[in-house]
Amino acid sequence: MTAGPQPRRPASTYRLQITADFDLFEAAQRLPYLHELGVDWVYLSPLLAAEPGSTHGYDVVSFDHVDASRGGADGLAAVSAEARRLGMGVLVDIVPNHVGVATPATNPWWWDVLEHGPGSRRAEAFDIDWEFGNGRVRLPVLGDDDLPRDGHPTGHLAVVDDELRYRDHRFPIAPGTDHGSADEVHARQHYELVGWRRGDSDLNYRRFFTVTTLAGVRVEVPEIFAATHAEVRRWFDEGLVDGLRIDHPDGLRDPEGYLDHLADLTSGGYTLVEKILEPGEDLPRGWAMDGTTGYDVLALLDRVLTDPAGEEPLTDLDRRLRGQDQDWHALVHDRKRAVADGSLLAETRRIVRELPDLLPHSHEQLEDAVAELLACFPVYRSYLPDGREHLEHALAAARTARPDLDAVVDDLGWVLADPEAPAALRFQQTSGMVMAKGVEDNAFYRTSRLTSLTEVGGDPDIFAISPDEFHDAMAARQRDWPHAMTALSTHDTKRSEDVRARITALAEVPGEWESAVTELQRLAPMPDAGLANLLWQAAVGAWPISRERIHAYAEKAMREGGEHTTWTDADADFEARVHAALDAAYDDSAVAAVLEGIVARIEPAGRSNAMAAKLLSLTLPGVPDVYQGTELGDFSLVDPDNRRPVDFDAAWASLADGWNPKQALTAEALRLRRDRPELFTSYAAVAADGAAADHVLAFDRGGAITVVTRLPLGLEARGGWGETVLLLPDGTRRVTDVLGNGAVALLVKED
Repeated sequence: MTAGPQPRRPASTYRLQITADFDLFEAAQRLPYLHELGVDWVYLSPLLAAEPGSTHGYDVVSFDHVDASRGGADGLAAVSAEARRLGMGVLVDIVPNHVGVATPATNPWWWDVLEHGPGSRRAEAFDIDWEFGNGRVRLPVLGDDDLPRDGHPTGHLAVVDDELRYRDHRFPIAPGTDHGSADEVHARQHYELVGWRRGDSDLNYRRFFTVTTLAGVRVEVPEIFAATHAEVRRWFDEGLVDGLRIDHPDGLRDPEGYLDHLADLTSGGYTLVEKILEPGEDLPRGWAMDGTTGYDVLALLDRVLTDPAGEEPLTDLDRRLRGQDQDWHALVHDRKRAVADGSLLAETRRIVRELPDLLPHSHEQLEDAVAELLACFPVYRSYLPDGREHLEHALAAARTARPDLDAVVDDLGWVLADPEAPAALRFQQTSGMVMAKGVEDNAFYRTSRLTSLTEVGGDPDIFAISPDEFHDAMAARQRDWPHAMTALSTHDTKRSEDVRARITALAEVPGEWESAVTELQRLAPMPDAGLANLLWQAAVGAWPISRERIHAYAEKAMREGGEHTTWTDADADFEARVHAALDAAYDDSAVAAVLEGIVARIEPAGRSNAMAAKLLSLTLPGVPDVYQGTELGDFSLVDPDNRRPVDFDAAWASLADGWNPKQALTAEALRLRRDRPELFTSYAAVAADGAAADHVLAFDRGGAITVVTRLPLGLEARGGWGETVLLLPDGTRRVTDVLGNGAVALLVKED
């Protein structure tokens, strides 16, 4: 960070999704509830002007003002003023990597580029390969039936009010080019409307993942950084905001340089990066930021509460249902390779175009080898010269997988290791895209051994970790990243914390789950038994769940997985059979009985796990974040299910009454962290002794001691705690005396 006194860091945060229906003025009115809950800082989703009707704000169209539909500048001022009155800070999510271009007329920069082409004063802001597009930006918007062919004009293309219109799309017309037919006018423009299917293979601008309506921005250019952060600078200059969460830093050409510029802008304000770390990977230590948004800790929390004894039987069940072994790492490679060859082929090809001309290989060989290296890359990306070892891993893996490409891979190695080489820089921006689309959005929907483990930042091949491993990781976190965020649920998690906590309990009763899923498949068969395992776990984890919500989840899971049906090529018959099986949970009493029976069996353990995970997340080293409504108990699945509105009136009432155990625990921990920070300055494991010692996890943060139950069904089966004791700093105490009838306890050292 920059020199001088360090600005304050939060004791905790609470994430609010700001929308047109829950705007900044509404958020300001809810801050007293957050303060009473014990929250230190409010944490806001993106605020800059976004695409019309956007429900998330990650599709920014203008960098110079707060979105009017979300409350505008006055709304942010209201939140800030109320936060200051309550002694709270304000953290805001920003999106430097890309902008929304779905409706060009709402994005003045994009509109100017489309109108004036490479000569536009905004052309430098976008990462466009003009040469590849023959001086035009390719816009993949045309439907199959509207493509010009056999001498017929482009369907539904017309010149209207000095604009080129295609269906409900509007585009500018370059000065002096508005004469002739619509196709003739189109041929003179600095953009080319092409078939939507060409977006994956022939696009010539950088995008966010596979979304062609989100165009990459070149914030590595100082003038572009300044222009895209003008409003953010105002927030800090006027004292409206205290910290920033940086969305998708891996898409940037130079994340470290970007963070340095940002630290100057914010005077070293609190900064988090949405960086996904693979197991064993660490953040670069020289970056001007405070840590990640917490998916790395989330993975450890889930696994320390998972029974390792369930791994073998659940693996056997998965093998039986699928009819074969599933090699997770082979699956990841294959799905990443499919992405590099398919939905991100345009990005693979752009890397090849930026390779030196002197490489003695054909274009096809280079494309093949680049795609293989992207598939073999073991982490999201490198930051050369940091992360050179990951490139070496990929090179070695590619040589093993494709010995026919040895010579090509060898020649690519020296290019991609050069921190200044254009192809290396492009490769680094692309590898994370391939990882995200191949793993998070595809492979995670093709594995179902225990779906609580298929979460962003997690490796489902790592089934569980021991308390000792957990303690080691937390001691390192206290030493290295004491202000990084600790997340348990986010707007991007595949399953909420309570859903995962209940699914985790299945690892303790694998035989009972095998019986249940076998009977469900007999009574309501799905055409893919592995998919059935995934969907029935979702239903069990979220039960009771409405018919509409489980069907929406099933549609997304099927199409994202893409084994039998996809978003662009749906198999109506396959999907209908899956939906019919899920309908049986509501329409067939025998199916409902099986489902409700297994839910009843694991629900108490799920509650115990949820309370344990919550207290752990709130008291571990780092800054705990509470995602909106999760303090009440939240059984949401993947977005948009996890972005439903929260009843804050009911939340306020239950906090006052104290009847919600999870909310009361959240308030107890958050208030202690905010009001007694001296109790959370170190980390030391607290040992247990006795027959049930493996069922307790405890640590001392410097005066605040956390004690939680793990593997509650196994504890129940062995008859409870018995004489198991905790070796506390002030003496030995029986666990049963510490916990009473509860699953968790937060002890405070008396002065």
